[in-house]
Amino acid sequence: MMLDVRPAQHSAPTSTLTEQARADGIEFLLALFVDLTGKPCAKLVPISSCEEFERNGVGFAGYAVGALGQQPHDPDVVVLPDAASYTPMPFVRQGLALVHCDPHVEGRPWPYAPRIVLRTLLAEAAARSLELRAGAEVEYFLVTREDGERLRVADVRDDAARPCYDARGLTRMYDHLTEVSAAMNTLGWGNYANDHEDANGQFEQNFAFADALTTADRVITARYLISTLAEARGMTATFMPKPFADRTGSGMHLHLSLWDDDRPLFPAGGDGSDVRGLGLSDVAYRFVAGVLTHAPGLQAVLAPTVNSYKRTHATSTRSGATWSPRRATYGGNDRTHYVRVPDSDRIELRGADGAANPYLALAAALAAGLDGLDRERDPGTPGVPGAPPRTDCPELPPTLLHAVDAMCADPVVTGALDVAGAGVSEYFAGLKREEFFDWHTGVGDWEIDRYLTAF
Repeated sequence: MMLDVRPAQHSAPTSTLTEQARADGIEFLLALFVDLTGKPCAKLVPISSCEEFERNGVGFAGYAVGALGQQPHDPDVVVLPDAASYTPMPFVRQGLALVHCDPHVEGRPWPYAPRIVLRTLLAEAAARSLELRAGAEVEYFLVTREDGERLRVADVRDDAARPCYDARGLTRMYDHLTEVSAAMNTLGWGNYANDHEDANGQFEQNFAFADALTTADRVITARYLISTLAEARGMTATFMPKPFADRTGSGMHLHLSLWDDDRPLFPAGGDGSDVRGLGLSDVAYRFVAGVLTHAPGLQAVLAPTVNSYKRTHATSTRSGATWSPRRATYGGNDRTHYVRVPDSDRIELRGADGAANPYLALAAALAAGLDGLDRERDPGTPGVPGAPPRTDCPELPPTLLHAVDAMCADPVVTGALDVAGAGVSEYFAGLKREEFFDWHTGVGDWEIDRYLTAF
């Protein structure tokens, strides 16, 4: 559960990147960016070259990066550092700092770079005096492989049927969790809770919400930090949506709110106009309606892997609940909905999972919500706990292929991906269709067991 605390802003630095790094005794900067799949890519820049890095960036062969819209013959991708994202990382290595970068090609922002996509959409919203602020719940499993093969949870004693919030399982991972927590708080992120989640071996570590770009950067940084600290203890931290068929999967729930300068736009004004009773303004309800309307297409971005749909369409788990919505419904403080309204300050979008690229997820969600505002959409009646679920709401796609088809048929979602330049959504759809058919053409144990002697 997210606490509603004041956000730390992605503000401009008061000194240059080089000055900050030297003052902190930094020896190397990890110049980091992600591709469309969320893969973190980086080069180590020595402090002796930091001024050159600030002026001219550092180059990458874009095709070698992965999903970045380039071919081998294309010119270099040059990434320029955003000094406001500078993050010392002594918890990983003494003398190391990380800085998020914006990819450019031939001097222009590269439209296939997820950070550029989100930046562009946020700038369009800012032109309307609107700012998206966001929080993200980072869920993950701590696992190992026995003999390098069979996957199991790292804590062999974490085997309870209902392990959520178990104090003993939490305590056995105390060293890892508190090291991550201390790192987040040292960085000023405001870590306020760390818990054992619903599945064996699954944990969540929360930090305060901020402007959308800062939160997206922090999700990427958190994944890197959690992964490296887990590796140091002989474990693997995985954000894979569904690593175990019989256990709850990992979501990345997004808490969203719109602001005009420092004025929140989601709380109702107290004038009696909130007839739905959730404490939200008309702006908020229209935003929710936009998200619900575009939910099928959004899922290609929020749940972007084959494995994602093992989570969203699971019928049961060992604990008895999947915590994953199957229809685009909304309601109050009820975790069965696609959009949950825990209080009047924010909404919680529960469709995203641990594989989601946070830049693309926030960009697409913002575009959907703004479409709801522009078209004055009505979300209808909120769901009521215990009542039969609404059947007039869109059903979420059953597979990645269905989700990609829904995305391609939705000009708002494709427009969000194409906001910095045409062709990104088509390229992304091609990647995801290829991913689906790579999985589909393989022959697995299920097929052998079912069909080998069936005929």
